[in-house]
Amino acid sequence: MNGDHGNTRHRAVRVQESAPDPPASGSGRRNDGRDDGRDDDAVTDLTPEQIRERLRRRAAFLRELAEARELRERVTPHRSRRARIHAALRRRTFRSL
Repeated sequence: MNGDHGNTRHRAVRVQESAPDPPASGSGRRNDGRDDGRDDDAVTDLTPEQIRERLRRRAAFLRELAEARELRERVTPHRSRRARIHAALRRRTFRSL
């Protein structure tokens, strides 16, 4: 047994979703919604160079993610074929008569 107990379909769905940006460390809000006393100005103290660097790293990450997705589809075409068939069946299921 590999220990995933049939959850491979759910894992594949999670991989396709894009992850939200993590909250800024100086946002002034705690995880439970209460104010921790910090200013929101700490978030805006990023220099234009830091912003460009962050966007450059994010773009590179998204390119690599798309490349990995394409590679996975080439290496395991049966999975992508199965996904296309299931998507077509879902579309047909909700088609009005």
